[in-house]
Amino acid sequence: MTHDPALYLSRASREATLAISAVDEYGQVRDGYISAEYPLTIYLDKREIITLMTMGSQPELLVLGWLRNQNLIRDISQIKAIQVDWETESAAVTTYQGVTDLDEKLEHKTVTTGCGQGTVFGDVMARLEQLRLPAVTLYQSQLYATLQTLTTHNEIYRRAGAVHGCALCEGAEILSFVEDVGRHNAVDTIAGYMWLNSIEGADKLFYTTGRLTSEMVIKVAQMGIPILLSRSGVTQMGLEMARKVGVLMIARAKGQHFQVYHGAERLVLDAIPPVRPAKDIS
Repeated sequence: MTHDPALYLSRASREATLAISAVDEYGQVRDGYISAEYPLTIYLDKREIITLMTMGSQPELLVLGWLRNQNLIRDISQIKAIQVDWETESAAVTTYQGVTDLDEKLEHKTVTTGCGQGTVFGDVMARLEQLRLPAVTLYQSQLYATLQTLTTHNEIYRRAGAVHGCALCEGAEILSFVEDVGRHNAVDTIAGYMWLNSIEGADKLFYTTGRLTSEMVIKVAQMGIPILLSRSGVTQMGLEMARKVGVLMIARAKGQHFQVYHGAERLVLDAIPPVRPAKDIS
């Protein structure tokens, strides 16, 4: 996939893990790895906006997706460049003509349940009132195939732990898999990948290792993706938001087990597992 060459992106990725030693329960020193975590302050046309804590593996896509999901910039052609400099721990975003309603958008914010408290700026919540996602059909066999494909990922988690993983899926194919210290960073990075490459979300499935909060549903809905899948659980506000915008919400998904919290009528049960034998309680 290619993108508009008029948009300049630096290439400032950092190592995702760091070598370190720790002492175990026997008092023995063991060598291992921990996940990296760095502050990255976003400046929009020289104005400081927010500081994100990130692993730093794809910072330009993270910033791009964050801008999209916050609705601070609606057209990618407005952006001239995103330049990340780790010496100053900053991401400088420059636009061609500025963002005329920036002050108004920054005045309105909602603190969400994101890791370390996420924030939604501007009129995102108001726009969601008008958003309805397509009522797509998902086959149980496709769901199982996707979960099986995902078992080959989570590389950083297996090596160092302390990260969340998110994936953009088309059928059982993984188009993009991202790990970061916060699930909101991972979803924003995928949003940036989609925006940069003009990928539509209507026929896609989004997977996350994290819980399905209102923040996750809001961001996936902003990306136009109608199916949200997690190996973790669901919050009350996450479920309410899924009902409002029409997200097919599936959680507790691992192996052949899952629970559909909203949109069960759109799931075709074509691969029902064998009935488990009753436990012997004698």
